[in-house]
Amino acid sequence: SMKVGILFQKSVPPLINGISKPLKPGGYRDSGADIGFGLRTKGVQVITPIHSPREDQDSDWVFPDTLEGIRTVIELGADVLWANTVLFDGHPIEKISNQFPDVRIVSQKPSRVHRFDDKFDTNAILRESGCDVAKSFLLGVNTLHQLAEEMEKTKMTYPCVIKPVRGRGSEGVKVVVDQVDLVASAQNLLNQTIETGGTTQPKFGDRIIIEEYLNGQEITVAVLPPGQYVMDGDTKISKNDHWALPPVKRFNHVDGVAPYNGVVAVIKNSCVLDETEVHTDVIQRVMKQCEIAAKMVDATAVIRIDCRFSPSENKYLLFDLNMKPNMTGPGRMGRQDQDSLVSMAARSIGWDYPHLLLNLLHQAVPVKELK
Repeated sequence: SMKVGILFQKSVPPLINGISKPLKPGGYRDSGADIGFGLRTKGVQVITPIHSPREDQDSDWVFPDTLEGIRTVIELGADVLWANTVLFDGHPIEKISNQFPDVRIVSQKPSRVHRFDDKFDTNAILRESGCDVAKSFLLGVNTLHQLAEEMEKTKMTYPCVIKPVRGRGSEGVKVVVDQVDLVASAQNLLNQTIETGGTTQPKFGDRIIIEEYLNGQEITVAVLPPGQYVMDGDTKISKNDHWALPPVKRFNHVDGVAPYNGVVAVIKNSCVLDETEVHTDVIQRVMKQCEIAAKMVDATAVIRIDCRFSPSENKYLLFDLNMKPNMTGPGRMGRQDQDSLVSMAARSIGWDYPHLLLNLLHQAVPVKELK
C-alpha cells in the first residue's frame, strides 16, 4: 500500500532567459493540505510533518520541495511524492532520483515544466503542431519602439492583451485598448521588481507577451495523462492517450480577464458545460486540440488549457497552457467553496474531489523516469 508525502513550493525557480516565475505566496500549501486531507478520506496513508495534522493548518500536511524536505519525507516512509509545486531543471527532486530511484512521484517532468512554462514558446510549438492558438508576439524593454510594426506584421488589432511570459494565474494580465494604454501598461509590468535573496530583479523579466484579445466565450480544459483510471462505480478503464475532461466555462470577467482564484472563488464564475454543449463539433474539436497539446508537452500529470472562442474564425483558440493547475478542493473545514477548475470538471464525470485525487495518485511515475 502506498505512503504519500505532499510537497509544497520552497525551492525558488531560477531565472530562465532573464525571466522568473513568481513564487506563489504560501507555496501551494493550501491545496497541498486539501490533497492530503482528501486522500486520507479515501484511506490512503499520508505522511505528515506532525503526528496529528490539524484540519485548518495548511503547514501540518506538507513538506518543502527542498533537498532536506524531500529526504525527510522519504525517511519518514513515503514511497510516493505528490509534487504540488513548480519543478525546473536542477530542481532538488532530480538529485533524489539517483538516491531513491524507486520512489514514485505525481508530477510533470522538470525539463518539460522548465520549457513549457514559457507561455510564448509553448504557443509557438503548439501552433507548429497544428493546434488553433491565439496570435501573439513578444515585446521587450528595447523593442517598444517597434510596437506598431509588430502589430501590423502579426495582423493584431486593439483591444489586445498584455501578459507575463512566465505568469501565474491572471497576475499581470490586462486588456489594453490602444497604443498609449499598451505602452503605459507594458512599462508598468517591465518596471516591477522583486527582492530575492538580497538582490532586486525584474518581477516579470525583460519581455512580455502581446496577444490577440478574443471576445468570445472562455473555457478551460483539464487533460489527464494516459493510464488506468477508476470511473464512477468501480469500473476500471485504460486510457492509451491523453484525454480531456468536459470543459468548464468561465464568466463574470473583470475588465476582460478571468479574476485570479485567490480573489474570487472559481465556483462563483465558472460552470461545467452541459452534455449537449460538450457534444457540439466546436467543443469536440477544441477538446481534441487540447489532447494533442498535452501530448506535445509530454504531460505526465494533469494540465489545464484556457481557450477562447474566436467569432471571426468560428472556433476556439488555445491561449494558456498550465503545467501546474490549481488543485484545491473541498473537504477541510470552511473550504466548501474551494473547488478548483480541475475538480469541477472531474465532478461532471462523477468523480468527487477525493476520487479525482485517487485517480491522479495512481498516475505516479518512478522518479527515475522524470529525466
